[in-house]
Amino acid sequence: MLEKKTITRERIAAVEPRIRPYIRHTPVIRVDMADFGRPAFPVDLKLESLQHSGSFKARGAFTNLLERQVPEAGVVAASGGNHGAAVAYAAMKLGHKATIFVPEVSPPAKLARIRSYGADLVVGGARYA
Repeated sequence: MLEKKTITRERIAAVEPRIRPYIRHTPVIRVDMADFGRPAFPVDLKLESLQHSGSFKARGAFTNLLERQVPEAGVVAASGGNHGAAVAYAAMKLGHKATIFVPEVSPPAKLARIRSYGADLVVGGARYA
């Protein structure tokens, strides 16, 4: 059974140096919501879409894999997209095998991304739940 860990500022500060070599430092931009037809107020956006694998989930995938001893058989994830891509990418960079299970409704672009990271892809089931 995996240990459930609470996310705290201290935990983030402790993990960051370990994952730093594997992730991109993504920019933050400020936008004004008036530009989107909303009441005017500033919003800061962290552009994690520029992260390896296309989302912030790479941070969690690296954290998870670096904190445990991964068996020779590798890692397994079930996802329709970003989580699976992040696990596949982290496993590839760390030299582990990965098997990613996805539902039949997964977008072809997500499947291609997961495959591009060398993961074994298993497609099955008509829906997520």
